[in-house]
Amino acid sequence: MKIRLDTRPVALFGGLVVLALVVFLPMRLVLGLVGLGESGLSARAVTGSIWFGRLVEARIGDLALGDIRASLSPFQLLVGRARLGLSGPAQGDRPGLSGAITTSRYSRGIDDMTGSIPTGRVFAPLPVNRIDLEGVSARFDSGACAVAQGRIKAQLSGSIAAIALPQAMSGTLKCEGGALVVPLVSQAGTESVTLYIRGNGRYRATLDIQSSDPATGQKLGLVGFQQNGAGYRLSTEGQF
Repeated sequence: MKIRLDTRPVALFGGLVVLALVVFLPMRLVLGLVGLGESGLSARAVTGSIWFGRLVEARIGDLALGDIRASLSPFQLLVGRARLGLSGPAQGDRPGLSGAITTSRYSRGIDDMTGSIPTGRVFAPLPVNRIDLEGVSARFDSGACAVAQGRIKAQLSGSIAAIALPQAMSGTLKCEGGALVVPLVSQAGTESVTLYIRGNGRYRATLDIQSSDPATGQKLGLVGFQQNGAGYRLSTEGQF
């Protein structure tokens, strides 16, 4: 039995050309077309196609992600949404990054993100040097927080005002007053870091230390802490 194709050679050839263009479309070109740069994503170099791309020294705002693999979902593009899957290798004791960044006309966010991100001096003078994400999803719709789930663990380093700090704090994301809120608390419950993130990338971070010792309060006051109830607070603001 013979099956006859009614498609004319010219139309078939044209369709194959279009398919080839889509399949081998450079990732660098697509990232610009779908506006992922507006979500804060950047890289020193972008290579490969939309299926097997590579972002060299990728960043989200001032957060360094390193070299990561990336692929764009064609199915999400059909419904007017760009979803860029990301994956990166583990580095030492830091797990590799995996998850996705999504953006559309009225929303942007991350989906099921897991991994570790060094923060450098992003939150200075707060001594947070790394954040670990566990199944984190967050989305802003028309600039307001609409989805917040998953856990974040912040790694701290050194001391502040000669006062030793816990090595880690953790907490669960939530939406509050249109902002994405990340409340992190130490195991002892006497130290906490709270991060408020707005849809435009602006953030405010606070470090609270509970202490009734006047000598401790005096030391903290010398480095910018303000008395706050039964403890002391240091705040900083910035832009991702």
